[in-house]
Formats: sequence, structure tokens, C-alpha cells
Amino acid sequence: MLGLSQSHVAGRACLPTVKRAEDSGAKVSDAARAAIRVALEAAGIEFTNGNEPGVKLRRPGPQGGMTVDKLNAENDG
Repeated sequence: MLGLSQSHVAGRACLPTVKRAEDSGAKVSDAARAAIRVALEAAGIEFTNGNEPGVKLRRPGPQGGMTVDKLNAENDG
């Protein structure tokens, strides 16, 4: 959805890799899952449930939004 590489997501999540998290049979710690979720949410992903299970791109708020290519450690909020 965002065109991010595994290494980009891993870097944003402060993890060495996210490859194991993508393997449905791998054991991944709750902390690693949470870090990946926070990194993806910061990049514009919204995790949904209920009538819309899955993920979608979050719409920018009234203030506008930041594109993925502008995300970096200096503007990490």
C-alpha cells in the first residue's frame, strides 16, 4: 500500500528485520509486533476491524498529511 521495503519498515520500527513477522508460522514477540504496527501507523496505515477487517490508508486530517517520502527521524511524532 505504501511501497515500503522490509528494511525501511524495520528501520522505522527499530528492529533488525521484519522478515520473520511476515511468516505466518514464525514466533514473533508482542513487542516486535507492536513496534511494526506503530511504524506502519505513523506511515499512514490504519488497522481496521468490525465490518472492514484489514488495513487501509488513513486519510489526511484537515491539516493535510505527510507523504511517505517525507517521513524521517526528525519529524517522527
